[in-house]
Amino acid sequence: MAFEQEWAAMRAAASERSAVRLNSVPAGGGGGGGGYDLVVDRDDLGAIGSDAYDLLGRMGKEGDIARASTFDAATALTNGNFASGAAVLKVHDLWRTHSKTLLDACAQISNHLDYSKARHAKDEVKIVGDLTQISALTDYMK
Repeated sequence: MAFEQEWAAMRAAASERSAVRLNSVPAGGGGGGGGYDLVVDRDDLGAIGSDAYDLLGRMGKEGDIARASTFDAATALTNGNFASGAAVLKVHDLWRTHSKTLLDACAQISNHLDYSKARHAKDEVKIVGDLTQISALTDYMK
């Protein structure tokens, strides 16, 4: 199989996995069978949110272990007139900056997925309520 054919097959498979799918009303008409018509079921997003939350917890605990000793080493090297003291301090500062950025990103990912799940549940309740009102109007018009 040529690369282009394999690449096209992989893109098509990925597109099918990530496409939004809406359940449709049966051909006989009517809806409201008690189930929801709009369903968001993305286990992979849940796994990403869980991994982000786990990474956030681990990074918060373990990501700062060496910071104090690195700072102390940089101070000692600088006080001992070693040129490497400034480089070690730069590593310390960069690690601190990047670890904070990573912590913020993990928190945002985790929080956004939690928010999306809660927001979808609220939207589902509103949609069901709105459709119930329309269904009652349809019954009165018969």
